[in-house]
Amino acid sequence: MSHCQYSFASSPSENYFTFYVPAEQAGCRLDHFLVRAVPEASRSILTESVRVGLIKVDSLERKSSYCLKAGECVAGSLFVAPAMDLLPEKIPFEILFEDSYLLVLSKPPGLVVHPGSGNQTGTLVNGLLYHCQAIAGVGDAAVRPGIVHRLDKDTSGLMVVAKEEGAHRKLVDAFKARTVDKQYLALLHGILEQKTGRIVAAIGRHPVHRQKMAIREDGRYAATNWQVLQEFSSGFSLVRLQIETGRTHQIRVHMASIGHPVAGDNVYSGGRGKRKFPRQLLHAAQLSFTHPVTGESLAFSAPLWPDFSLILDQLADETKQVGRERL
Repeated sequence: MSHCQYSFASSPSENYFTFYVPAEQAGCRLDHFLVRAVPEASRSILTESVRVGLIKVDSLERKSSYCLKAGECVAGSLFVAPAMDLLPEKIPFEILFEDSYLLVLSKPPGLVVHPGSGNQTGTLVNGLLYHCQAIAGVGDAAVRPGIVHRLDKDTSGLMVVAKEEGAHRKLVDAFKARTVDKQYLALLHGILEQKTGRIVAAIGRHPVHRQKMAIREDGRYAATNWQVLQEFSSGFSLVRLQIETGRTHQIRVHMASIGHPVAGDNVYSGGRGKRKFPRQLLHAAQLSFTHPVTGESLAFSAPLWPDFSLILDQLADETKQVGRERL
C-alpha cells in the first residue's frame, strides 16, 4: 500500500505496527484497509484484533466497519489466539479433488468441523492434519487451520479446504464476494404453497438463546433461494436450496421462519411432528468456484448420504401406497 508507514518490532511477539491513512484510502473500511496492509494475517485475526481493541484509530477503539479518514493513524498489534493442542487423527472422509493448493471433500454427518468447547478431538480438522500436515499453518491456524467455510455437525456434503495461505485468502474473499455457488438438498416439514421462492431476511444471534440464530433487523444480510423437487403424502417436501450468503444456520433459520423447518432439526423445528429422524436432513450437494491459483472453473457434486436416501425411499413408498389406496 502506498504512502503508508508500516513497521514491525524485531520480536514477533511484539508485532506492533503503525499506518497513516493516505488520501486515496479515505473512506475505506478499517477491516478492508488492514487486509491490504497486513497480508500476512488472516482476515479473522485482523477482525478479532479490532474487536478486542488491539488495533485503534487515533488511539480510539473503532468497529471493523469504521470508515477511515485521510491522515488518521491506525496502530496496534495482532491478536494471538491461545494455542490449542490440535492432534492429527485418522478421521474418515471422502476427498473428491486435491492439488497443492486446496482439496474438496464430502463431510459425513455427525462430524464436527473444528475443535471447540466440548470437541477437542475427533473433528474434521484433526483428520485434515493427519492427511496433510501443511494445513497446520494456514488461515486461523490456532483453531481451524485450512477451513474456509463450515457445515453444521449434522449437515453432510461438500466443503473446500485450503492447503496454502494465498489460496485460503482468495477462497475466503470469493465466499465473501458471493462468487461461490453453493446448493443444498433438504427435506422440509410441510407442503410449500409456492414451489419456488427467495427469502431475504437478516440473521443474527438469538437475543436469549445464544446458541441459536434468529431473524433480526440488526442482523447480517442473508438470502436463500428454493425450488421444490418432490412432495410426499406424509407432509414433507424435498427442496433444492441455493444460498447467496453463508450465515450461520442460514437455511435452517430461513426455512423455519416461513413455517417449513428442516426435518430432524431439533433446534429450529420446535418438536414439530411425531416422526423421528436421525439428524437434520440437510446436505451440501453442489459446489462450484474458480480455482484461486490456476483460474480453472471447478464444479463438484456429492450424492446424498445413505441415511438421507433411505428416508426418501421410505417416504416415496408411503406416497405410492396412498396413491394405490385412493384408486
